[in-house]
Amino acid sequence: MELELVCEGLAFPEGPVAMADGSVILTEIKAQRISRVTPDGRRETVVETGGGPNGAAIGPDGALWITNNGGSFVWLDNGGLTIPGPTPPAHTGGMIQRYDFETGKLETVYDSCDGKRLVGPNDLVFDKSGGFWFTDHGCSTPDGRKNGGVFYARTDGGHIRQHRGHMISPNGVGLSPDETVVYVADTQLGRLWAFDVTAPGELAPNPGFAPGRVICNLPGYQLLDSLAVEASGKVCVATIINGGVTAFDPDGSVEHYPVPDLITTNICFGGDDMRTAWITASATGKLYRARWPRPGLKLNFNA
Repeated sequence: MELELVCEGLAFPEGPVAMADGSVILTEIKAQRISRVTPDGRRETVVETGGGPNGAAIGPDGALWITNNGGSFVWLDNGGLTIPGPTPPAHTGGMIQRYDFETGKLETVYDSCDGKRLVGPNDLVFDKSGGFWFTDHGCSTPDGRKNGGVFYARTDGGHIRQHRGHMISPNGVGLSPDETVVYVADTQLGRLWAFDVTAPGELAPNPGFAPGRVICNLPGYQLLDSLAVEASGKVCVATIINGGVTAFDPDGSVEHYPVPDLITTNICFGGDDMRTAWITASATGKLYRARWPRPGLKLNFNA
């Protein structure tokens, strides 16, 4: 796979969204902002969000919905590479934000669930009904981790529910093409989970002691970040340490596409045939474009 460098100098980019006009909206977690990268590689600020904007997606209302971790990392420099470090003591939690492109209004829609503060919202995906699944990654503490979970919420601000809790580090989230499965990548475990959907916003009960079905555990020390799904049903997960994108087949087989950044964090698909892949290389602050071997799954909403 041949990579084309589109933009560099980004402050830990994540959450790419391929827009209808050919540009890419992405988050810059360290810079606490949403940016737009034009097809010729220019970066322009869309909105300053504060905290740590991590994932982004266009909702049914045409607005940009943002999973903001609330600033859950101290940023480290390791030989010129930007590395997310421990959670600072001042961190109090994260939120779900909505940005209206037309009015320029940024608002917090959710910051808690059942009276408990969200810890570190990370990634989200909208289903056909207009609701969205999102992950809370948790955060580090001096004594270990606050665990995360998998949530479902609606855009009216009146419904948010935790479906799975006590998960180590849920990160990327996506839906199968028929929306009968929610896929979640667990960073620290190097594991891709599958949760069976029984109705919009509803999951089947836990299969025994496990929170979901295990698609695959990567061997050795490999970490998983955010993801996108192909039209064929393969799940493409950005892979850390073994920098690149790992494509998981639902049967558990995998193939790896290397990217020259040990902290490759996300991928999204766009273009007329959905074979243009946009990949965020976060430690080096770069956005790459590539011709993917197969079409990506077209998301339910765009702008």
